[in-house]
Amino acid sequence: MTLRGTGTGGAISRAVEAFQVLNGAGFLSLGFLRSLRAAQDKFGSSSASGFYAAALREPSSVAIIDDVGQLTYGELDRSTNAIARGLAEAGVKAGDGVALFARNHRGFVQAQMALDKLGANVLLLNTGFAAPQLEEVCKREGSQVILYDEEFRGIVEAGAASKLTRFVTFAEDGTTEKTLDDLAAAHDDSDIEPPAKPGRVTILTSGTTGTPKGAQRAIAKPGIDTLVGMFGRLPLARGKRNLIAAPTFHSWGGLHLLLGAQLGCTVILQRRFDPEATLAAIQEHRPQVLVVVPVMMQRILELDADVISRYDTSSLEGVCASGSALPGDLALRWMDTFGDNVYNLYGSTEVAHASIAMPDELRAAPGTAGRPPRGVIVKILDDEGREVEKGATGRIFVGNDTQFDGYTGGGNKEIIEGLMSSGDVGHFDDDGRLFIDGRDDDMIISGGENVFPREIEDILSDHTDVAEASVLGVSDDEFGQRLKAFVVLKEGIAPNEAVLKDHVKTNLARYKVPREIVFLETLPRNPTGKVLKRVLLEEH
Repeated sequence: MTLRGTGTGGAISRAVEAFQVLNGAGFLSLGFLRSLRAAQDKFGSSSASGFYAAALREPSSVAIIDDVGQLTYGELDRSTNAIARGLAEAGVKAGDGVALFARNHRGFVQAQMALDKLGANVLLLNTGFAAPQLEEVCKREGSQVILYDEEFRGIVEAGAASKLTRFVTFAEDGTTEKTLDDLAAAHDDSDIEPPAKPGRVTILTSGTTGTPKGAQRAIAKPGIDTLVGMFGRLPLARGKRNLIAAPTFHSWGGLHLLLGAQLGCTVILQRRFDPEATLAAIQEHRPQVLVVVPVMMQRILELDADVISRYDTSSLEGVCASGSALPGDLALRWMDTFGDNVYNLYGSTEVAHASIAMPDELRAAPGTAGRPPRGVIVKILDDEGREVEKGATGRIFVGNDTQFDGYTGGGNKEIIEGLMSSGDVGHFDDDGRLFIDGRDDDMIISGGENVFPREIEDILSDHTDVAEASVLGVSDDEFGQRLKAFVVLKEGIAPNEAVLKDHVKTNLARYKVPREIVFLETLPRNPTGKVLKRVLLEEH
């Protein structure tokens, strides 16, 4: 089955829709368009372009609020001019590989913006890396320079000290290394000449089943349909305040950083995610948009009700979630607590965005990934590449103009007739809403029956005693594989394997009942909230 995110019908209707959406987002004022054109002529569609355009329009407007304070667009532009000159003096030039190993704060933004102004190829490192991972990835991706938070000094020194030129992006208690602030203070902050060729950004895949791959993406300008589709289904607009709790090194947080720059928004960043501190930041800074991965929503809802009620979150118009599966029960519990403001984007580092679920769709069909926005095609195909019937499960293939350009080590996702595999399997319901049934390579064959863990995980998570769950297939002499569940219970609940097995048996076929349930205090996750199933397999 195929669904195209085409918006409304004929050419005139589509033109009207485009005008309404883009005007509503604040794209169509003459001053905005002039500044954006001037910035894109200079820096392409990089993060530098969006922030530079805002600096041309309104230099005194606040660009960033973080744990240190606030920075205006003018200050950000001038500081990154000086930082770029300092990095160039140290030998960084267009096309050089530079790794960025930093949390959510102004230093991350300044580093990426300065590197974009030089045309460097930026590698965004996962802040959960240990030294061996950092060394392996930097070597593989050809990084010659690393910009890092001081807290990661031990990891950097163990993994790359003798091989990479180093600069510090943030130091809470001082550092002996040269910092971005040092570069900004020591160099000219006037406008910098743009690079002859724009750089690239490499985002690492989640690495939930193995070593993270480098997904390279040229910095390109998205088409009108993509912009209309994105802004037509997400509550984003010029001048809003956006609190980005999701990691900015990941494609989801990075997307909102880029969109916030393009729109001239105030971006609010916190170096570490803390559930109550996030609520406090919402009350203090009054953002209209909160950007999260689903596990952050889970952690906030785990706070005591009286803690949640202390904070005024009424400014929130949209809570944008992505990065991992959003269970239907979690979406409903959030909206019952904070109002109907959840927007769930389904996609991946490789295919970019595929579908977006809006609050009314999540209310009507909890667990849905929504519908493809304008500019996106989604097809459900069988193993032979043929389209399946409506309601049937198959492999998900996506087409849009923002997909990645291939893995840095070579290779690509499977492509059929111009559409790229997301690596997931799913189906469309009768109303054209997409549902994700699991990972293509997660399928478990037990006793000849095909089982996808996602369905069982959702049922377990729906139980009132369960906080979260993960399901794996483990080797079994009789059945080939058997189902093994890992469950985190809510506080104060005693483990009861029989009760949870009965719950699954009541809702699913008998062969989908886990043979074994292991109770854990927490599930191992990466910084974007995805469960590290390879760690569960290794440890259990």
